[in-house]
Amino acid sequence: MGSLAVLLLGVVVLVAVDLLGDLRVGSTALHVAVEGSVALLGGVGLVLLLRHLLRVRRQARAARGEAEELRARLRSTEAEAQRWRDEARDLLRGLGEAIDGQFDRWGLTPAEREVALLLLKGLAHKEIAQVRGVGEATVRQQAQAVYRKAGVLGRHDLAAFFLEDLLLPSSAGETAEGGGVPGGEGRVTAGE
Repeated sequence: MGSLAVLLLGVVVLVAVDLLGDLRVGSTALHVAVEGSVALLGGVGLVLLLRHLLRVRRQARAARGEAEELRARLRSTEAEAQRWRDEARDLLRGLGEAIDGQFDRWGLTPAEREVALLLLKGLAHKEIAQVRGVGEATVRQQAQAVYRKAGVLGRHDLAAFFLEDLLLPSSAGETAEGGGVPGGEGRVTAGE
């Protein structure tokens, strides 16, 4: 658009020079009026074009500022998300270790451990059978063995066993029953 302004300025200057020449040699009033109108319209067009250019530049500057602000916010959000991922990874690793430890204390076989994990993830017996490539009756038997060894009545009690201490507010500290960790000693189970 800058080159258009220069071109328009050139036209205005040339028309003005021609108009001055025509005035010196005594051209007709109509000819001078037409060329004067062309010069005036060209000048008005140039002013409007320059105002538009300034407005566009201000908008571009504002957009660049906004883009930089958005980039800064994005970097901040990405850093916060990475902190959350790192913290979650550490917490999940700790939770996985606590669950494994409890499975060890219950004496679950590798197949029972797998079934127990899939039950904790919310899969139905039929889905677990498909995932493991075994019959649904086998999964039901293994699930019953898990419940018996854990001293719980079913899948809901199994999930509650691990979730109970996780759902406490952080200010609550340790629980009297579970010691503040999933599967803590002294926990009251359904069979007691």
